[in-house]
Amino acid sequence: MFAVFSYINFATALTLRKARWLQENTLECNKLVVDFIILEGDATLLAIEDDIRADLAKVGVDVNLRALPKDEFNVAMVSGDFNLAFSESWGPPYDPHSYATSWKAPDEAYSAALKGLPAPNTKAVLDQKIADTLLVEDETAREESWSEILNILHDQATEIPISGKSIPAVMNSRLSGYEPGKQQYDYPIHKLRIISGSKNVTLAPGAQTGLFQGVGRLDPHSYRPNEFFSNNWVYEGLVEYGPNGAILPSLAISWSVEDVTGGKQKYTFNLRQGVKFHDDADWDCSVAKLNLDHVFAAPLTTPDWHGWYGLPDKLESWSCASPYVLEMIATDSYYPLLQELSYIRPLRMLSPNMFVGGASSDPLTQNSCPTGWESATLGNVAVTCAGVTGIAGTGRWEYLNTVMDPSGEQTDTVTFQRFNDHWDSYGGTDGVEFVKLVYYPSQEAVKAALDNNDLDAVIGAGVLDPEAVREFKGRTDFTVSMSEPLQNRIVVFNTAKAPTDELQNRKVMIHAVDKAAIIQKELAGLDEPVDSLFPKTAPYSDVDLTPKWDYDFEKATLLNCPKPEESYSLPTGAIVAIAVSASAVVALAMFVGYMRYKERLGKPVFKSLIDDKAEVL
Repeated sequence: MFAVFSYINFATALTLRKARWLQENTLECNKLVVDFIILEGDATLLAIEDDIRADLAKVGVDVNLRALPKDEFNVAMVSGDFNLAFSESWGPPYDPHSYATSWKAPDEAYSAALKGLPAPNTKAVLDQKIADTLLVEDETAREESWSEILNILHDQATEIPISGKSIPAVMNSRLSGYEPGKQQYDYPIHKLRIISGSKNVTLAPGAQTGLFQGVGRLDPHSYRPNEFFSNNWVYEGLVEYGPNGAILPSLAISWSVEDVTGGKQKYTFNLRQGVKFHDDADWDCSVAKLNLDHVFAAPLTTPDWHGWYGLPDKLESWSCASPYVLEMIATDSYYPLLQELSYIRPLRMLSPNMFVGGASSDPLTQNSCPTGWESATLGNVAVTCAGVTGIAGTGRWEYLNTVMDPSGEQTDTVTFQRFNDHWDSYGGTDGVEFVKLVYYPSQEAVKAALDNNDLDAVIGAGVLDPEAVREFKGRTDFTVSMSEPLQNRIVVFNTAKAPTDELQNRKVMIHAVDKAAIIQKELAGLDEPVDSLFPKTAPYSDVDLTPKWDYDFEKATLLNCPKPEESYSLPTGAIVAIAVSASAVVALAMFVGYMRYKERLGKPVFKSLIDDKAEVL
């Protein structure tokens, strides 16, 4: 009988569970419709968007995908004509201060997306807090300021953090010694060692366009189509960005900072001596000043040109105290100054021979800015862009040549050779002598070239499909290394456009997106889910932000899929009635079974009643 009653209890519990399932699965979610803009042609982002759209649909959010060509995408982003848009933090050495500062400019998604922030921490207030933080000298106070800023953004759920972005490098096993760079486009190939075969290496690098297209003008004082990685090979600055944000010597071997009158600061740089440019010109303070004069000519310090970061506005003057001592005066205690001097562009040092007019070049009438910029004006001061006459820096790699395809319209290869007179003699007899960058039309073509041993290496994101990178990790004829997460992939919410102007709606979408599943499916599990805007390794960004913006489908459902009893909830009495009825049916069935069992034994349950009736008759 114990088994009978156990079965009855199990059946009752099962019935109750079924009743609750019926109740929960008759929920209706609040319907939301959002515009998701994406740059057309990016297969990986399109795949991620498709997964996000499917996740949001489960909680009543319909996504209107708008895959736009670049010009239309930029217009939509600047005008705020979106609810959701993909973005990435900039990574080192730009996070968090330069990326956050850029939100003032209209060409960043956050500029429009943060306009809906409510009082007391409106976008204007947030922008001012960021600007004030950059002037904080005390380290502890600075950490507290950044913590406040990051908590403001977190509390307003301004983005869906997706994953930390690591940079892959796939090497043929004939190469060894590669160490991932500290920036997205930092490819330190001078550390490579040749185990076997030629000292000439073929490479398909990750570019701003994903697949390599060319190296642009390769001048040090401008931007696209120049590529970060190649400019970083050819040109050097006063300092270099190192591990954990350390500022390392480069063309300056040491420096000091002192306060001067008027709240200003003086930076004194002791320059490295005996350094040669690729064209055999000498490096000294006069060359440093020439480069500064051109890059920071007043009309070029506005946001239209180099004023996208803080340094141009903070440098008041520069001069040579001696042939190898450079002095800079900063308008105030701007803490990121040294960090910004490490940027790959726009301030890297060009040989004096490569300026129009040579060492006596006029920064106003013969400026090194590209001729395509034509001119720039600030007040009554005008700059005429004359470009440069050639390519020569002090870096570890010297530009050799570019070969175009037969049409003359597409780069085929670009070759660099090791600069054997570099001041840091990192090389040796087993180092790379020449590196040839090779254009491939597709990720499939890159993989085939690796498989066929026509290509030695791939460094950078977007060159190989994530699944292909995972495949190479399992092979013995290749080595794969991944950098630490340098940037965070995010989906930006427009807080100024309905329905993402409502904080609760933003929370619903954050908790509805299964980031781990997306990373496994679309990124081959190479990255890790994140729960914040900036990587925890970025300066001042290792902040404990609560609550965690993690995948939590139950929470998303509770926020957007209410269960009012009067509409479609089964009353508790009905659930109990269903359970009791089901229990009675099960009990009756068990009793009938018991009767049949007794009959087989020859002892029918009702036999005594029949016998008693017979005796009475």
